[in-house]
Amino acid sequence: MLKSTTRTWGVAAALLVGCSLAAPPAQADYIVTLTQVGGNVVATGSGTIDLTDLSLFGTGIVITSVTPSSGRITIGPAASPAFTTVYTGFTGPTSFGSGGTTFPSSGSGPIVGTITSSLLVVPEGYVSGSTLSDTSTYDDATFASLGMTPGTYTWTWGSGSAADSFTIEVVPEPESLALLGTALLGLGLVGFASRRRPVG
Repeated sequence: MLKSTTRTWGVAAALLVGCSLAAPPAQADYIVTLTQVGGNVVATGSGTIDLTDLSLFGTGIVITSVTPSSGRITIGPAASPAFTTVYTGFTGPTSFGSGGTTFPSSGSGPIVGTITSSLLVVPEGYVSGSTLSDTSTYDDATFASLGMTPGTYTWTWGSGSAADSFTIEVVPEPESLALLGTALLGLGLVGFASRRRPVG
């Protein structure tokens, strides 16, 4: 009886391993995180982009910048125009704030981003699924001065194993989080006090 049970568990374990090996790959994505670092705003991009279900729009020279009001953000070296390939075929927000165009003070890596809410930029010659990593820094800036609204903004495309996304995460400044925490605590205390108020 023990041998039979052991054999059954062994077969089940083998099946589970086989299923995990045959499972489709995890969805790829590219994420740009914007944070307040001292007196500067730093944009850090990383991830991969699956071009399978996107359509080629064309090629062109792009320079890094951010325009929240039109959903544009390109990450990479500052003041260094570079040849890029542009794709279309994704959907998402048309803006992530009300700010106009601002150019970064410094940056590194290949240029990647959105140049409108419907056009995606990758380096010229980019191979679908390859890892990308870049940064841009906006000196003497805040989310407010750049006109960015804190939150998460995601563009998506494709389906099945080719489904992918491009996400912008505007992470609130520590001061904003502290104020939010204080406000929530105040509301909690008001709610607690109202619950303890005698009836009648």
